[in-house]
Amino acid sequence: MGFETHEPAGDDCRDPESKGRHLDVCLSGPVGYRKSTGLECYDLLNQALPELCLDEIDLSVSLAGRILRAPLMIAPMTGGDARTHELNRILVAAAQRWGLPMGVGSQRVAIEDPSRARYFQLREEAPDAVLFANIGGAQLVKGWGGAEARRAVEMIRADALFVHLNPMQEAVQGGDLDFRGLAGRLARLCEELAADGVPVFAREVCFGLSEGAARELLACGVAGVDCAGAGGTSWARVEALCTDGEGERHLGQVFGEWGIPTAESIVNVRRVAPDLPLIACGGLRTGLDVAKALALGADVAAMARPFLIKAAQGPEALDAFIAQVLRELRAAMFASGAGDVSALRGTLTPR
Repeated sequence: MGFETHEPAGDDCRDPESKGRHLDVCLSGPVGYRKSTGLECYDLLNQALPELCLDEIDLSVSLAGRILRAPLMIAPMTGGDARTHELNRILVAAAQRWGLPMGVGSQRVAIEDPSRARYFQLREEAPDAVLFANIGGAQLVKGWGGAEARRAVEMIRADALFVHLNPMQEAVQGGDLDFRGLAGRLARLCEELAADGVPVFAREVCFGLSEGAARELLACGVAGVDCAGAGGTSWARVEALCTDGEGERHLGQVFGEWGIPTAESIVNVRRVAPDLPLIACGGLRTGLDVAKALALGADVAAMARPFLIKAAQGPEALDAFIAQVLRELRAAMFASGAGDVSALRGTLTPR
Protein backbone atom coordinates (compact mmCIF):
# COMPACT_ATOMS: atom_id res chain seq x y z
CA MET A 1 0.00 0.00 0.00
CA GLY A 2 1.07 3.55 -0.34
CA PHE A 3 1.41 4.50 -3.92
CA GLU A 4 2.95 7.92 -3.96
CA THR A 5 5.55 7.87 -1.32
CA HIS A 6 4.44 5.24 1.00
CA GLU A 7 1.75 2.71 1.65
CA PRO A 8 -1.60 3.15 3.30
CA ALA A 9 0.16 1.67 6.23
CA GLY A 10 -2.70 2.02 8.65
CA ASP A 11 -4.20 -1.18 7.30
CA ASP A 12 -7.84 -0.33 7.40
CA CYS A 13 -7.30 -1.98 4.03
CA ARG A 14 -7.12 -5.41 5.60
CA ASP A 15 -9.71 -6.86 3.23
CA PRO A 16 -9.51 -7.14 -0.57
CA GLU A 17 -12.40 -4.72 -1.16
CA SER A 18 -10.79 -1.86 0.74
CA LYS A 19 -7.39 -2.63 -0.80
CA GLY A 20 -8.99 -2.30 -4.22
CA ARG A 21 -10.55 1.00 -3.23
CA HIS A 22 -7.18 2.42 -2.16
CA LEU A 23 -5.63 1.21 -5.40
CA ASP A 24 -8.32 2.75 -7.60
CA VAL A 25 -8.19 6.07 -5.75
CA CYS A 26 -4.41 6.22 -5.97
CA LEU A 27 -4.45 5.44 -9.67
CA SER A 28 -7.00 8.02 -10.70
CA GLY A 29 -8.33 10.08 -7.79
CA PRO A 30 -7.55 13.68 -6.75
CA VAL A 31 -5.10 12.56 -4.06
CA GLY A 32 -2.28 15.06 -4.46
CA TYR A 33 -1.18 17.77 -2.09
CA ARG A 34 -1.77 21.33 -3.16
CA LYS A 35 1.43 22.31 -1.37
CA SER A 36 4.67 21.56 -3.18
CA THR A 37 7.68 19.46 -2.28
CA GLY A 38 9.78 22.59 -1.80
CA LEU A 39 12.30 21.38 -4.35
CA GLU A 40 11.31 24.22 -6.66
CA CYS A 41 12.97 26.58 -4.18
CA TYR A 42 16.39 25.28 -5.26
CA ASP A 43 18.37 25.23 -8.48
CA LEU A 44 21.33 23.11 -9.48
CA LEU A 45 24.28 25.29 -10.45
CA ASN A 46 25.11 25.15 -14.12
CA GLN A 47 28.69 24.19 -14.91
CA ALA A 48 29.66 25.41 -18.39
CA LEU A 49 32.95 23.45 -18.32
CA PRO A 50 32.01 20.14 -16.71
CA GLU A 51 35.05 18.10 -17.87
CA LEU A 52 32.77 15.06 -18.07
CA CYS A 53 31.47 12.56 -20.60
CA LEU A 54 27.75 12.14 -20.02
CA ASP A 55 27.81 8.45 -20.88
CA GLU A 56 30.48 7.80 -18.25
CA ILE A 57 28.63 9.40 -15.32
CA ASP A 58 28.47 6.94 -12.42
CA LEU A 59 24.97 6.55 -10.98
CA SER A 60 25.85 3.72 -8.59
CA VAL A 61 25.21 4.07 -4.85
CA SER A 62 24.99 1.73 -1.88
CA LEU A 63 21.93 0.99 0.24
CA ALA A 64 21.40 -1.62 2.95
CA GLY A 65 24.86 -3.00 2.30
CA ARG A 66 24.21 -3.55 -1.41
CA ILE A 67 25.37 -1.71 -4.53
CA LEU A 68 22.62 -0.20 -6.68
CA ARG A 69 23.00 0.68 -10.34
CA ALA A 70 21.13 3.95 -9.82
CA PRO A 71 19.95 6.06 -6.84
CA LEU A 72 16.28 5.49 -7.63
CA MET A 73 13.87 3.36 -5.57
CA ILE A 74 10.45 1.90 -6.24
CA ALA A 75 8.82 2.97 -2.99
CA PRO A 76 6.54 0.75 -0.90
CA MET A 77 3.16 0.38 -2.50
CA THR A 78 0.89 -2.57 -2.04
CA GLY A 79 0.36 -6.31 -1.75
CA GLY A 80 -1.96 -8.84 -0.21
CA ASP A 81 -4.30 -9.81 -3.03
CA ALA A 82 -4.11 -11.09 -6.59
CA ARG A 83 -4.52 -7.73 -8.31
CA THR A 84 -1.85 -5.92 -6.32
CA HIS A 85 0.46 -8.92 -6.58
CA GLU A 86 0.36 -8.73 -10.34
CA LEU A 87 1.29 -5.05 -10.25
CA ASN A 88 4.11 -5.81 -7.83
CA ARG A 89 5.40 -8.52 -10.17
CA ILE A 90 5.61 -5.97 -12.98
CA LEU A 91 7.38 -3.52 -10.68
CA VAL A 92 9.85 -5.98 -9.21
CA ALA A 93 10.76 -7.32 -12.65
CA ALA A 94 11.66 -3.75 -13.61
CA ALA A 95 13.67 -3.43 -10.40
CA GLN A 96 15.62 -6.50 -11.46
CA ARG A 97 16.20 -5.20 -15.00
CA TRP A 98 17.33 -1.75 -13.92
CA GLY A 99 19.17 -2.59 -10.71
CA LEU A 100 16.81 -0.59 -8.50
CA PRO A 101 15.66 -1.32 -4.92
CA MET A 102 11.99 -1.85 -4.14
CA GLY A 103 9.79 -1.99 -1.06
CA VAL A 104 6.50 -3.82 -0.67
CA GLY A 105 3.46 -2.49 1.12
CA SER A 106 2.50 -3.36 4.67
CA GLN A 107 2.71 -7.11 5.23
CA ARG A 108 0.39 -7.04 8.22
CA VAL A 109 -2.37 -8.75 6.26
CA ALA A 110 -0.12 -11.70 5.42
CA ILE A 111 1.30 -12.03 8.93
CA GLU A 112 -2.22 -12.10 10.36
CA ASP A 113 -3.45 -14.40 7.57
CA PRO A 114 -0.57 -16.59 6.28
CA SER A 115 -2.65 -17.75 3.31
CA ARG A 116 -2.06 -14.30 1.80
CA ALA A 117 1.72 -14.47 2.06
CA ARG A 118 1.84 -15.73 -1.54
CA TYR A 119 0.65 -12.31 -2.69
CA PHE A 120 3.88 -10.74 -1.42
CA GLN A 121 6.36 -13.27 -2.77
CA LEU A 122 8.44 -11.64 -5.50
CA ARG A 123 11.98 -12.96 -5.13
CA GLU A 124 11.72 -15.41 -8.03
CA GLU A 125 11.10 -12.49 -10.42
CA ALA A 126 14.00 -10.51 -8.94
CA PRO A 127 16.80 -12.72 -7.62
CA ASP A 128 19.27 -9.82 -7.47
CA ALA A 129 17.10 -6.84 -6.52
CA VAL A 130 17.37 -5.16 -3.13
CA LEU A 131 13.98 -5.76 -1.47
CA PHE A 132 12.55 -4.13 1.64
CA ALA A 133 9.96 -5.88 3.78
CA ASN A 134 7.44 -3.69 5.61
CA ILE A 135 5.58 -3.68 8.94
CA GLY A 136 3.86 -0.92 10.88
CA GLY A 137 5.16 0.90 13.91
CA ALA A 138 1.66 0.76 15.38
CA GLN A 139 1.90 -3.04 15.43
CA LEU A 140 5.06 -2.84 17.52
CA VAL A 141 3.05 -1.00 20.16
CA LYS A 142 0.51 -3.82 20.09
CA GLY A 143 3.18 -6.39 20.87
CA TRP A 144 4.78 -7.28 17.57
CA GLY A 145 8.54 -7.70 17.67
CA GLY A 146 11.36 -9.77 16.28
CA ALA A 147 9.21 -12.81 15.48
CA GLU A 148 6.79 -10.90 13.25
CA ALA A 149 9.56 -8.83 11.70
CA ARG A 150 11.48 -11.97 10.79
CA ARG A 151 8.36 -13.46 9.23
CA ALA A 152 7.98 -10.35 7.07
CA VAL A 153 11.63 -10.52 5.99
CA GLU A 154 11.54 -14.25 5.32
CA MET A 155 8.24 -13.97 3.44
CA ILE A 156 9.86 -12.04 0.60
CA ARG A 157 13.50 -12.96 1.30
CA ALA A 158 14.15 -9.28 1.93
CA ASP A 159 17.47 -7.51 2.34
CA ALA A 160 16.11 -4.96 4.83
CA LEU A 161 12.97 -3.99 6.73
CA PHE A 162 10.89 -0.83 6.73
CA VAL A 163 8.95 0.10 9.85
CA HIS A 164 6.42 2.64 8.67
CA LEU A 165 5.21 5.54 10.81
CA ASN A 166 1.86 7.17 10.03
CA PRO A 167 0.11 8.70 13.06
CA MET A 168 -1.84 11.27 11.03
CA GLN A 169 -3.16 8.64 8.63
CA GLU A 170 -4.18 6.44 11.54
CA ALA A 171 -5.99 9.36 13.17
CA VAL A 172 -7.89 10.14 9.97
CA GLN A 173 -9.00 6.57 9.34
CA GLY A 174 -9.68 5.77 12.99
CA GLY A 175 -7.13 2.98 12.94
CA ASP A 176 -4.32 2.34 15.42
CA LEU A 177 -4.45 5.34 17.75
CA ASP A 178 -1.98 4.44 20.51
CA PHE A 179 1.68 5.09 19.66
CA ARG A 180 2.91 5.15 23.27
CA GLY A 181 6.14 3.23 23.82
CA LEU A 182 6.92 2.98 20.10
CA ALA A 183 10.44 4.39 20.34
CA GLY A 184 11.52 1.82 22.92
CA ARG A 185 10.02 -1.06 20.97
CA LEU A 186 11.62 0.17 17.75
CA ALA A 187 15.00 0.37 19.48
CA ARG A 188 14.67 -3.24 20.68
CA LEU A 189 13.67 -4.39 17.20
CA CYS A 190 16.66 -2.63 15.62
CA GLU A 191 19.00 -4.33 18.07
CA GLU A 192 17.40 -7.73 17.59
CA LEU A 193 17.43 -7.66 13.79
CA ALA A 194 20.94 -6.20 13.69
CA ALA A 195 22.07 -9.47 15.25
CA ASP A 196 20.56 -11.22 12.22
CA GLY A 197 22.29 -8.84 9.81
CA VAL A 198 18.98 -7.24 8.77
CA PRO A 199 19.02 -3.42 8.67
CA VAL A 200 15.86 -1.70 9.94
CA PHE A 201 14.84 1.55 8.25
CA ALA A 202 12.13 3.83 9.62
CA ARG A 203 9.89 5.61 7.13
CA GLU A 204 7.15 8.14 7.19
CA VAL A 205 4.40 7.62 4.63
CA CYS A 206 4.01 11.20 3.32
CA PHE A 207 3.92 13.58 6.26
CA GLY A 208 7.68 14.15 6.59
CA LEU A 209 10.18 14.08 9.46
CA SER A 210 10.99 16.91 11.84
CA GLU A 211 14.44 17.37 13.34
CA GLY A 212 13.08 16.04 16.63
CA ALA A 213 11.70 12.89 15.03
CA ALA A 214 14.96 12.33 13.16
CA ARG A 215 16.90 12.69 16.41
CA GLU A 216 14.65 10.15 18.15
CA LEU A 217 14.97 7.67 15.29
CA LEU A 218 18.74 8.02 15.34
CA ALA A 219 18.69 7.27 19.07
CA CYS A 220 16.60 4.16 18.37
CA GLY A 221 19.47 2.78 16.31
CA VAL A 222 17.73 2.65 12.93
CA ALA A 223 20.02 1.72 10.04
CA GLY A 224 18.46 4.40 7.86
CA VAL A 225 15.32 6.45 7.25
CA ASP A 226 12.92 7.32 4.47
CA CYS A 227 11.87 10.88 5.25
CA ALA A 228 8.88 10.75 2.85
CA GLY A 229 7.46 14.24 2.87
CA ALA A 230 4.48 16.24 1.70
CA GLY A 231 4.12 17.33 -1.89
CA GLY A 232 2.99 14.16 -3.65
CA THR A 233 0.10 11.98 -2.56
CA SER A 234 -1.67 13.02 0.65
CA TRP A 235 -2.72 9.93 2.56
CA ALA A 236 -5.15 12.02 4.57
CA ARG A 237 -6.81 12.91 1.28
CA VAL A 238 -6.71 9.28 0.09
CA GLU A 239 -8.51 8.17 3.24
CA ALA A 240 -11.11 10.92 2.80
CA LEU A 241 -11.88 9.57 -0.66
CA CYS A 242 -11.95 5.93 0.44
CA THR A 243 -14.00 6.07 3.61
CA ASP A 244 -17.75 5.64 3.97
CA GLY A 245 -17.70 7.41 7.34
CA GLU A 246 -18.70 11.05 7.42
CA GLY A 247 -16.42 11.83 10.37
CA GLU A 248 -13.38 10.22 8.77
CA ARG A 249 -14.10 11.97 5.48
CA HIS A 250 -14.23 15.32 7.26
CA LEU A 251 -10.94 14.67 9.06
CA GLY A 252 -9.25 13.67 5.81
CA GLN A 253 -10.38 16.88 4.18
CA VAL A 254 -9.30 19.05 7.11
CA PHE A 255 -5.85 17.45 7.25
CA GLY A 256 -5.33 16.95 3.52
CA GLU A 257 -2.47 19.47 3.53
CA TRP A 258 -0.85 18.25 6.78
CA GLY A 259 2.85 17.50 6.57
CA ILE A 260 6.43 18.71 6.19
CA PRO A 261 7.44 19.22 2.54
CA THR A 262 9.93 16.76 1.12
CA ALA A 263 12.80 19.22 0.72
CA GLU A 264 12.44 20.44 4.31
CA SER A 265 12.21 16.86 5.53
CA ILE A 266 15.53 15.99 3.85
CA VAL A 267 17.21 19.01 5.41
CA ASN A 268 15.77 18.17 8.84
CA VAL A 269 17.27 14.68 8.78
CA ARG A 270 20.65 15.86 7.55
CA ARG A 271 20.94 18.50 10.28
CA VAL A 272 20.61 15.77 12.89
CA ALA A 273 22.20 12.80 11.15
CA PRO A 274 24.73 13.82 8.47
CA ASP A 275 25.80 10.25 7.71
CA LEU A 276 22.65 8.18 8.25
CA PRO A 277 21.50 6.42 5.04
CA LEU A 278 18.63 8.54 3.77
CA ILE A 279 15.91 7.79 1.23
CA ALA A 280 13.88 10.79 0.05
CA CYS A 281 10.36 10.31 -1.22
CA GLY A 282 7.29 12.43 -1.75
CA GLY A 283 6.24 14.16 -4.95
CA LEU A 284 9.33 13.38 -7.02
CA ARG A 285 8.35 13.20 -10.68
CA THR A 286 11.45 13.72 -12.83
CA GLY A 287 15.14 13.02 -12.92
CA LEU A 288 15.68 16.69 -12.07
CA ASP A 289 13.63 16.20 -8.89
CA VAL A 290 15.80 13.18 -8.11
CA ALA A 291 18.98 15.19 -8.66
CA LYS A 292 17.78 17.97 -6.35
CA ALA A 293 16.83 15.49 -3.62
CA LEU A 294 20.28 13.91 -3.86
CA ALA A 295 21.99 17.29 -3.86
CA LEU A 296 20.07 18.25 -0.70
CA GLY A 297 21.45 15.22 1.07
CA ALA A 298 19.51 12.08 0.18
CA ASP A 299 21.43 8.94 -0.75
CA VAL A 300 18.55 7.49 -2.78
CA ALA A 301 15.39 9.08 -4.17
CA ALA A 302 12.14 7.14 -4.34
CA MET A 303 8.88 7.32 -6.25
CA ALA A 304 5.70 5.32 -5.84
CA ARG A 305 2.58 6.60 -7.59
CA PRO A 306 4.41 7.47 -10.84
CA PHE A 307 5.72 3.90 -10.98
CA LEU A 308 2.31 2.49 -10.09
CA ILE A 309 0.59 4.35 -12.91
CA LYS A 310 3.15 3.15 -15.46
CA ALA A 311 3.04 -0.43 -14.15
CA ALA A 312 -0.73 -0.42 -14.66
CA GLN A 313 -0.02 0.46 -18.30
CA GLY A 314 2.39 -2.46 -18.67
CA PRO A 315 6.12 -3.31 -18.53
CA GLU A 316 6.99 -1.32 -21.65
CA ALA A 317 5.52 1.90 -20.27
CA LEU A 318 7.29 1.31 -16.97
CA ASP A 319 10.65 0.72 -18.65
CA ALA A 320 10.22 3.84 -20.78
CA PHE A 321 9.50 5.91 -17.67
CA ILE A 322 12.54 4.61 -15.78
CA ALA A 323 14.75 5.25 -18.81
CA GLN A 324 13.41 8.80 -19.04
CA VAL A 325 14.00 9.55 -15.35
CA LEU A 326 17.55 8.23 -15.47
CA ARG A 327 18.26 10.16 -18.67
CA GLU A 328 17.04 13.35 -16.95
CA LEU A 329 19.18 12.57 -13.90
CA ARG A 330 22.29 12.06 -16.04
CA ALA A 331 21.64 15.32 -17.87
CA ALA A 332 21.30 17.21 -14.58
CA MET A 333 24.52 15.69 -13.26
CA PHE A 334 26.39 16.35 -16.50
CA ALA A 335 25.40 20.02 -16.61
CA SER A 336 26.21 20.38 -12.89
CA GLY A 337 29.67 18.92 -13.30
CA ALA A 338 28.85 15.93 -11.07
CA GLY A 339 30.56 12.78 -12.26
CA ASP A 340 28.98 10.66 -9.55
CA VAL A 341 26.15 10.96 -7.05
CA SER A 342 28.34 12.16 -4.18
CA ALA A 343 29.55 15.04 -6.35
CA LEU A 344 26.02 16.43 -6.50
CA ARG A 345 26.38 17.63 -2.92
CA GLY A 346 27.15 21.31 -2.89
CA THR A 347 25.77 21.96 -6.40
CA LEU A 348 22.44 23.29 -5.14
CA THR A 349 21.60 26.94 -4.51
CA PRO A 350 18.41 28.53 -3.11
CA ARG A 351 16.47 30.58 -5.58
